[in-house]
Amino acid sequence: MRDDLRDLYQSVILEHARAPHNFHRLEDASLSAHGDNPMCGDQLTVFLRLDDGVIAEAGFIGHGCAIALASASLMTDLLRGRSAARAEQLFAALETMCGTNHPDEVDVPEQDRAAVDQLRVLSGVRAFPVRIRCATLAWHTMRAALHGKSHASSE
Repeated sequence: MRDDLRDLYQSVILEHARAPHNFHRLEDASLSAHGDNPMCGDQLTVFLRLDDGVIAEAGFIGHGCAIALASASLMTDLLRGRSAARAEQLFAALETMCGTNHPDEVDVPEQDRAAVDQLRVLSGVRAFPVRIRCATLAWHTMRAALHGKSHASSE
């Protein structure tokens, strides 16, 4: 990765970590789940409010490293207005970007390509496998909530 691009990605991650978006409990949440990453000490609770099968609002609370907080912040921004199926597609794209040497090979519908481009800031964690869980914790937790589970598994 080019140095100027790496610097930009680090800047975006730090910005979201310092002032995370949607960092609040949703009192009228339809679904919620808790997730933790014992390796790093990250602990997050994700809240989702669904209206007619669409994520109308998303929020989170908790604490964690800069990568975990930035990922949760980005996720809650990107989920709004998406169905559960589209949220799962974004999660799959993030896992592909973080876990392979081919981060450009993600398969998402055209309407989600801009969201995937925003998630690319997290793809650098693939060089640090122990940090992949930090980047995906909020997403595993969101997925647990969508599947009616109260706690994210430590996959």
